[in-house]
Formats: sequence, structure tokens, C-alpha cells
Amino acid sequence: MDMVEGWIWVDVKMKTRSLCPECLAVIGAEVIEEHGRAVIKKDCPRDGHFEDVYWENAEFFRRVMSFDSCGAGVDNPNTDEKKGCPYDCGLCPNHKSTTILANIDITNRCNQRCPICFANAAVMGYVYEPSKEQIFRMMENLRNEKPMPCPAIQFSGGEPTVRDDLPDLIRYAKELGFPHIQVATNGVRLAREPGLIRSLFDAGLTTIYLQFDGITERPYLEARGYNALPLKLKVIENIRAAGIMDSVVLVPTLVRGVNDDQIGDIIRYAADNADVVRGVNVKPVAFTGRVDKRELSEKRITIPDFVNLVEEQTGGQILSDDFYPVPSVSTVSHLLSLLKDAPVPLPSCHPACGVATLVYIDKGTLIPITRFIDFERLLKIFEEMSHEIVSSGQLKKTIAFGKLLKDILNIVDLKKMPKDSIMPKLLVNFLKHRNRDALAAIFRHTLFLGSMHFQDLYNFDIERVQRCVIHYATPDGRIIPFCTYNTIHRAQVERKFSKIPISV
Repeated sequence: MDMVEGWIWVDVKMKTRSLCPECLAVIGAEVIEEHGRAVIKKDCPRDGHFEDVYWENAEFFRRVMSFDSCGAGVDNPNTDEKKGCPYDCGLCPNHKSTTILANIDITNRCNQRCPICFANAAVMGYVYEPSKEQIFRMMENLRNEKPMPCPAIQFSGGEPTVRDDLPDLIRYAKELGFPHIQVATNGVRLAREPGLIRSLFDAGLTTIYLQFDGITERPYLEARGYNALPLKLKVIENIRAAGIMDSVVLVPTLVRGVNDDQIGDIIRYAADNADVVRGVNVKPVAFTGRVDKRELSEKRITIPDFVNLVEEQTGGQILSDDFYPVPSVSTVSHLLSLLKDAPVPLPSCHPACGVATLVYIDKGTLIPITRFIDFERLLKIFEEMSHEIVSSGQLKKTIAFGKLLKDILNIVDLKKMPKDSIMPKLLVNFLKHRNRDALAAIFRHTLFLGSMHFQDLYNFDIERVQRCVIHYATPDGRIIPFCTYNTIHRAQVERKFSKIPISV
């Protein structure tokens, strides 16, 4: 029996803790294999039995769990242990990861009325909109996190572009030293006001995280209530016209029966517009409200469903085996930390939280870099070098680094590699310079494809929460994991700091 902290493994059989979807009590749960799927089951003494699909493919689940890598948490938690996880969020001493990406909801106002939404002023009946000064303090709190400051921030909502002071917020984030600054947007204002794009990037914006549900009309009619596709395409045109390259990530909310037939076409659209689009990050829908068992069963879609859709709809150009879980690259972080003699961001989220791959575009053909680079051997080399440096001390670092560069060239399959690929040189350059620019060069020559599946009360796993690396900063000085914020804490925070009631 293999042991991972917080989990007991017997094939796919794990004991963990969850929440009752009705009374929100912390209850025991187990994830077991049934009919080739990983299923979470739990019983509440008051409200009875609940179960849901945790991962659609148990074999794929076992594979991603083999890349598990747990972090050590933060040195300066903001909250104490009182009620227990997940009610002490802030971050509390039980949290096992640092903040890799922080969300700040700067408003819950929006210029759309989507049926699928985490936050909407028109639905909630009040406006949540922290002041500029409050948002400044939230950003400072994130940059004060130890052992290393939060490296990436996302302004979200609601629709963040409805705030006219958004450029000021971006400018202050840049002054504080955030290397990565992005805005999650539906694109409505960016399509209609091209000048806003330039003002945001002049202030320091690095990425537009663009809501993008498909390349035909139907998904938008069902998910957004109107045909938003022309607006999405206009955003891309405006960004290109502004000369801002490699700056957009397309973000589809994946819903079974709504846009699960669009994944391949979205990827092809991204590849055709790779001068502007740097990636596609798919979010399987989370059920933040109450649903009946039939609706849950019919509409639940998980990460294995996503990778299968990619494989089917790209005609096998991208396979499910080309995707790896986020913490698989923790070995890279460990090595870079040793080489730099400084902490670096550690992507130590739970393996079930998300998967990704990088795709090389060669004359319209999509070629995952895993086809010509032995990715697992690469990770093993990084791990071996880390052990060698730790065991041999600083004098061995130069020798170890030289050996690393030589080994990297040996894991490239020259026969499968596109003739004009500079990927091996980019990898060597990244390890040599170990900075953001070298990493950005890799992403400029590839298309990022990923999926992050956020939890709801039905598939809630406290072990995943404690490993979360995507957090929300709040006006009361807390830093709250994404999935607990949207299932438990959001309403409490927004009501506490809302000031402008509106009629629904």
C-alpha cells in the first residue's frame, strides 16, 4: 500500500473528508473505483447519502496521481485553527501550498447576464465593489506572503472592465512587482472600445483571460443568453490591431450538451491565431447551486472527458497521454530553487485539480512537445540533478548543471521533432538563465492547452482544498482557496463588504 499524506490508497480507494451539499457539515468521504470511474461517496448523518463522479477515467486518475508533489505551505498564515478546514481559510496553518495565482474580485457588477456565473450583482441583489485603497491593501498582502510573494494576479468579477479605475489597479500591481498580471473578462468593452486595450497594457497588463465558449452561435445562446461570438472575434482583431502579440488565453466553460462538441474547433482557432492567442484553458462547469441527482449525473463533465474530447476532435493529433497534471513540473521548481538559491513558485496543487500540455504548431499540424521530448525522462533528470546538488553541496552545482544540459539534448527525438523546432535550445536557455523571459520564450513558440476543474459541494475534497494554489484575496486580509471561496465564503465576504444595494 502506497501512502500519500491525507490519503489511503488501495488501488483507487481513498479516504478523505468532504462537505454535505445540504447542511455544509464536514463529513467523511471515500473515492473508489466503480465501472472504470473514480467516484466520491459520502454520508451525512442528517441529510443522507451523496455520490458523484470524481474522475471519469480511473486509469487516467492513477496515472496523474503518480506525479503527486506536496508543498510545505506558507510561513506567515493569516488565520488560526479554530473551526477546522475548510472554515479557517485565510490562509490557515493547515494549508500546504503557497499562492501561485491570486484572484481579486474588483466588482460583482457585469455587462452580461449569464446563466452560468459565480458572481452576479443582479442575482445577488447587492453590489460588492472594494475601494481602490482596499484592493491596494489586498495586493500588498499577497506580495507579503512567505516564503515567497505571490507571483501572479488576476482581476476578476463580475466583469472587471466595468470599473474605470482598472488601469490604476494594474499599474499598482506592476509597482508591487507582480511578474504576471491578467484580467478575466467577457470582452464586451474590449470589443467596443479598442482604446481600452492599449490603456490596460500600457499600465502593465500581461494577459487577457478571455471567456470563449465556442466558434459557433449556439454555445453562447445557451451559456450567455445571446450570441457573443462576434464580440469575442472582435476582441482578437482589436488586440492584433494594437500590436499586442501573444497576450490572450481563451477560457471556455465546458458544459455537456452545450459546447462539448466545440473543443477541437476552439483549439484550431487558437492555433490559427497563435500570434495573439497563447493558450486555451478549459474549465469544466462547477455546480455552485443545488441540483438534483439526475441533473448532476447528466451534466457532470470531468478532466478525463476533456482530454478525450481533445483526442477525438483533433483526429488524434493530441492524445490524452500528452497531458500531465500540474504538480508534475514541481521537480522543475525544486531544481530551479537550488540553482537560484532562492524559493520559486511551487505548483503543488492536487494532481486531480488540473492537467496541461504544450503543443508545437507546424504548418497547421498540432504536435505536442511530448512527441519529440521524453517528458517523463526530463522530469527524472531534474529530480536526479536536485538530489546530486543537495548531497554534494555548492561545489557540485556547476558540474551538475553542465551534466543537466547534456542530458536534456539526449532526450530529444530528432526524427519526430519538426525540422524548424528550436525547443531544445529554448529549454537549455531557460535552465541557463532561469528567468521569466526565458520561460516566456518557450510559451511563445508553443500553444498551451490545459484544464482546471474547480470543485463544488458534490465533488468537494478537503485534501484538494488544502493543496490549492489559486486563491482569492479579500478586504478583511484573508487569502482563501478558490473552491472554498466559491462554495462557502463568497456570500459572507460580499455581504460584509457590500455597500450599494440594488433592485433585482
